[in-house]
Amino acid sequence: MGFDLLGVEGLAKRLIMTHSGKAPLISELIMNNKVITYCFPQGVLSQLFRDIAAKRPRLITHTGLYTFADPRVEGGKVNDITKKEEDLVELIEIEGKEYLSYKTFPVDFALIRGTTSDEKGNISMEKEGVTLENLSIAQATRNSGGITAVQVEKVAKSIPSRKVEIPGILVDYVVVATKPEYSWQTVRESYNPAISGETIIPPSKVEPKPLDERKVIGRRAAMEVKSGNVINLGIGMATEVANVAMEENIYEKFTLTVESGVTGGVPLSGLDFGVGVNYEALIDQPYQFDFYQGGGLDLAFLGMAQADEKGNTNVSKFGGRFAGCGGFIDITQNAKKVVFCGTFTAKGLQVKVGDGKLKILQDGSIKKFVKNVEHITFSGEYARKLGKEVLYVTERAVFRLGKDGMVLEEIAPGVDLERDVLSKMEFSPTVSSKLKLMDEKIFRKEKIGIRPR
Repeated sequence: MGFDLLGVEGLAKRLIMTHSGKAPLISELIMNNKVITYCFPQGVLSQLFRDIAAKRPRLITHTGLYTFADPRVEGGKVNDITKKEEDLVELIEIEGKEYLSYKTFPVDFALIRGTTSDEKGNISMEKEGVTLENLSIAQATRNSGGITAVQVEKVAKSIPSRKVEIPGILVDYVVVATKPEYSWQTVRESYNPAISGETIIPPSKVEPKPLDERKVIGRRAAMEVKSGNVINLGIGMATEVANVAMEENIYEKFTLTVESGVTGGVPLSGLDFGVGVNYEALIDQPYQFDFYQGGGLDLAFLGMAQADEKGNTNVSKFGGRFAGCGGFIDITQNAKKVVFCGTFTAKGLQVKVGDGKLKILQDGSIKKFVKNVEHITFSGEYARKLGKEVLYVTERAVFRLGKDGMVLEEIAPGVDLERDVLSKMEFSPTVSSKLKLMDEKIFRKEKIGIRPR
């Protein structure tokens, strides 16, 4: 990833970032205290550029409360070397409610990307998969007295005015990528017109995924979908929900969105996460986060690296590496309902699925349900205050966030409660008096006939 090019000791003095999951060199510098690092929610950083452009001193939002971004926890300072540095976020109160106040800062230089520039430096983005906050960055840099450089594929004599994404008055330098390999559309795609919304991909027959622990999780999670829901799917295990929806032919019953600005269609996953195909609309990323933070999402499916007895989850710092939060905080804190998806244990898990049952052949060596998470990316305490509905779906058990912490509500047919569930946790959850078996159809090869409520 491009961000990892900065992963050389001494090259960067301070990072204010949101995610380094695909930048292992950066992660190593952070964990080894080689670079001052602040990590904030992706939506906050995206919106911060608008406040910088307008020369507002602070961005005020509830997003990040009770997580590691909250100054009562870590204030976004993710390593020891940063703890003695200035505070970039403060806790404030307005009309009796708590908010976080994120400090703005000048931008000296911006490097962004478009598709075409005209002779005046007006920039279009017709072949890009997303537009992100590029306009806001260019405005922020201009009003900070900084310099903006834009990489493009070509220079044209003129561009139709309605196709201009960044006005030339905001651009100082245009850099033309002289070779196609210098301007790949995504990490894996050199160019796909469906990603830029120029064409529609005809629906194709969906080949069923193998019946394994991932599909079990995707099936159980998909049962939480209601017809008409507006949904966000996170990266990783959460994408199994989309696979199940395609296989069960319920994809048209709800609308998927991506925090980068994609609405509708089919979001792509893996290294192409953030773009989509056959989407209905594409908006700038700060506006997508406005919608998310205001409660526009009905349902969100996200992964989990760790969960603890208070219902906190961690996806940002674990196993000796730093990944960051990305849009996880913005999404999970503000969606009306959240479903965390992940295997019960990690590293070495082997299961057998079939005939309506699950058998644990070998458990993973890493327990994911721990006494206390290493990093609070989602706060169970804050979710309870908001009255949020939260589920934790694994291949062998389903938990719900209760008033006092985790409540075990379902276990898979074929597993033993004590041996396969309770003994593999670092804490004792409340076991529901109505504990039931997960639907055995989830553990059979044939389609299960999901019908959104």
